[in-house]
Amino acid sequence: MSEFFHISVLLHECLDGLNIKPDGIYVDGTLGGAGHSSQIAARLTTGRLIGIDRDPVALKAAGERLAPYQDRVTLVHSNFCEVKQILQDLEIPGVDGILLDLGVSSPQLDDGARGFSYMADAPLDMRMNSGDALNAHTVVNTWPYEELKRILYDYGEERYAPQIASAICRRREAAPIETTLELVDVIRSAMPASALREKQHPAKRSFQAIRIAVNDELGSVEKVMTDAVECLNPGGRLAVITFHSLEDRIVKNGMAEAARGCTCPPNFPVCVCGKKPKVKLISRKPIVASQEELDANPRSRSAKLRVCEKL
Repeated sequence: MSEFFHISVLLHECLDGLNIKPDGIYVDGTLGGAGHSSQIAARLTTGRLIGIDRDPVALKAAGERLAPYQDRVTLVHSNFCEVKQILQDLEIPGVDGILLDLGVSSPQLDDGARGFSYMADAPLDMRMNSGDALNAHTVVNTWPYEELKRILYDYGEERYAPQIASAICRRREAAPIETTLELVDVIRSAMPASALREKQHPAKRSFQAIRIAVNDELGSVEKVMTDAVECLNPGGRLAVITFHSLEDRIVKNGMAEAARGCTCPPNFPVCVCGKKPKVKLISRKPIVASQEELDANPRSRSAKLRVCEKL
């Protein structure tokens, strides 16, 4: 389990946001090392925790950490975006809280063998679930130039996306790009000297973009933002932590849409759409890490927590 140690971001803020009841049913859709989940389970008496993760390594580590609470915990190997189907399969009609921590766990990033890291040499993989068909090798070596440029720009916010995509396409014509450090070399070769001198590693944004594409992370977030609200009991809460502006935008817009009532034009004398708000926003602005947490865990710097409550 120690290999999957992970500092839980915004832990106390999440627990407060979920407003945990001892007899409630809660879902942790991104179980990871069970940092959040162990604290949720500790607060339950007759309640139940459903822990979901697509990474079998994380699921095994979480099972060990949650062993003291095994009487109230159910672990599921799946993607959090399947929460609606998972609860149907478990014959649970509604839950009192859903937590999603959309950051990649530190052990995943730090485990060089899994291909997430631009600091260690490994086969190009980046799959959170090793059973998935698509991996980074396929993206890098087969996706067309335009698609590579799009993901680098959209998912990585990489300003040298055209140059990097061109360099990847040129290199793979000679031979496939097989490893993470080979890819780092290609990325470096496409960037000007001034960019290589920046504090941030030159491959960071590109690796982020490819990881998001491989795991369809944004598609999963869009799906869960619709389904999660439907899975909540009245008074149940959805708490979502994001680390990336694209994810945060999806979460923010998803909650705002669910909190919106009538969509009729303002000049209509009476409502004809019949739409009513499904949730209320617990905080208008995202909750961010305190200075104390930032000092203890620099990775929390970009974390944003948003919470809504089912009406």
